[in-house]
Amino acid sequence: MKVVILAGGFGSRISEESQFKPKPMIEIGSKPILWHIMKEYSYYGFNEFIICAGYKQHVIKEWFADYFLHNSDITFDFTNGKNDMVIHNQHCEPWKVTVVDTGLNTMTGGRIKRIQPYIGNEPFMMTYGDAVCDVNIRDLVEFHKSHGKIATLTAVLLQQEKGVLDIDEQYSVKQFREKSASDGNKINAGYMVLEPAIFNYIRGDSSIFERTPLMSLAEEGELMSFMHRGFWQCMDTKREKDMLEDLIEKGNAPWKKWKD
Repeated sequence: MKVVILAGGFGSRISEESQFKPKPMIEIGSKPILWHIMKEYSYYGFNEFIICAGYKQHVIKEWFADYFLHNSDITFDFTNGKNDMVIHNQHCEPWKVTVVDTGLNTMTGGRIKRIQPYIGNEPFMMTYGDAVCDVNIRDLVEFHKSHGKIATLTAVLLQQEKGVLDIDEQYSVKQFREKSASDGNKINAGYMVLEPAIFNYIRGDSSIFERTPLMSLAEEGELMSFMHRGFWQCMDTKREKDMLEDLIEKGNAPWKKWKD
C-alpha cells in the first residue's frame, strides 16, 4: 500500500525557517520531519511514498537525490583521470519515493487529486507532512479493511485548531467541520486510509480536502475514525518544533520506534 504525504504548503506560521525550505523539510533531530514520518510508516513495512510537493519543491527533490550519497561509505577514485566511484556500505532505507510537483497554490484536495495517476485503482494511505505520531499503522490499516467504508482517519484527543469530528459509538464519523470556540477535543490527526473512490469527491485544485470531500463522506456514512489515545504532535510553530527537538535529544520521542 502506497503512502501519500502532503508536503506542498507554505508553512507561514513557522516562517522563521519555512522562508528557506518547505515546512516538511524543517529538521528535528538533524533530519527533516518528513523523514521521521516516512520512518514511522517504514517501521510497519510500508516503503513506497508519493510526496505531494509544491512550495520550494526543488528542495525536497534535491534532498532525496543526495540521500543515497550522504548515507553511504564511498571511495572516489580519480587516479586514472576518471571519476570512478565505489560504494562500500550504504545505510539507506528500502524506499521508493515519487516526488510530484502538485502546484504552488493548490489546496490539499487538489494535491491529492493530482497524484491519482500514481495511485491507480487501489487503496492508499495519506497524512500531513508536518506531524508525528505513535499510532499503530498496522492496526489502522486492519481497522479500515474491517468496515468497508471509503475513508478512515485517525482521531486524537487533543485541543487544537484542527477539523472537529462528531463520532458515534461505532466509531463512525457523523460530521466533519471546522473548529469553533465551543468544540470539544477530538480532532483529525491525518494518518488516513483511503479507497480510490475518494478521487470522485475531489473536484480540482481549489478543493480543500478537509471541507467538502470529508464533509460529504461524513454525511454519507463513508468516513470512519480510528481512535488514537497516544502521542500526536504537529509542528506549526517554532515552539512546537523546539518541543519535538527536545523530545529527541532526551531520548523520549514516542514516535521513534525504529533503531538508529
